[in-house]
Amino acid sequence: MVGSMKRIARLLLTMTLQTLSLGAAESLYDIPLKDIDGQNTTLKPYAGKVLLVVNVASHCGYTPQYTALQAAYQKYQAQGLVVCGFPCNQFGRQEPGTDAEIKEFCTAKFSVTFPMFDKLEVNGDHRHPLYVLLAGKDSPFPGNIKWNFTKFLIGRDGKIAARFDSKVKPEAAEMTQAIEAALAAK
Repeated sequence: MVGSMKRIARLLLTMTLQTLSLGAAESLYDIPLKDIDGQNTTLKPYAGKVLLVVNVASHCGYTPQYTALQAAYQKYQAQGLVVCGFPCNQFGRQEPGTDAEIKEFCTAKFSVTFPMFDKLEVNGDHRHPLYVLLAGKDSPFPGNIKWNFTKFLIGRDGKIAARFDSKVKPEAAEMTQAIEAALAAK
């Protein structure tokens, strides 16, 4: 119990003290995106909410995490959590389908209702600007994405609060505690 409280206090302190190195004109919410249906969008509709940004794939050993991501979304949505799925085909070509095929797969197999976006690259020369912000040199959690289902927790203030490796399941205690702490921060 004491260890959990210390981790939560440390997370809240980190969330309070962290700042992102963003250009004056660009924030997380201003980065141009496309949704899974190909419509231009941004994360602006989710400003003031807690975001869990995940690079996803349909043919990966971690693909069953869709179930727990959907469960977390349903459990915490009313409190302000939004899970955002970003398909990526950079790891073992485990997301080869079109956006329409990805949407059908996620909906039919995992009943996904959280927002899904257009396939993008998370590493390399064509790294999407969202992932430049999340994992680039100016991020509080820099470094290449190692595999599918890497998760970034964004606080209500738009700042990156935590990064979780693919192996950390959405229902893991450390992730649940981080989500709850981010939701509690006002």
